[in-house]
Amino acid sequence: QPQLMESGGGLVQPGGSLRLSCVGSGFDSSIYAIGWVRQVPGNGREGVACMSKSADGKTYYADSVKGRFTISRDNDKDTVYLQMNSLKPEDTGVYYCGTDYRGRCIVVGDTPAPRYDNWGQGTQVTVSS
Repeated sequence: QPQLMESGGGLVQPGGSLRLSCVGSGFDSSIYAIGWVRQVPGNGREGVACMSKSADGKTYYADSVKGRFTISRDNDKDTVYLQMNSLKPEDTGVYYCGTDYRGRCIVVGDTPAPRYDNWGQGTQVTVSS
């Protein structure tokens, strides 16, 4: 069973940046699709970004974060990152990473769906002045 651990969340002012990390263990992360979703209290989970298995390297982003967020992976460290720039208050939420063992991102159009086989415990991101 893959294990995932997110870190890097915190409090940041609007316009600031954060980099989230998702460290995997117990599986070969290079053959999995790995993505990020976020959840705001009272709302469902929103797909934010997804990267397919390393052999494909396809990336998908929610429209709300395109041009501001970047997903990347370091297979040597079994780690996926989410670099978040130009943060806005509406980016506030709990961010989770998830994996898909089939190696592909589930998308609706070009938007990553918040559907994964396995999840981390989440890390809180708060954007506020």
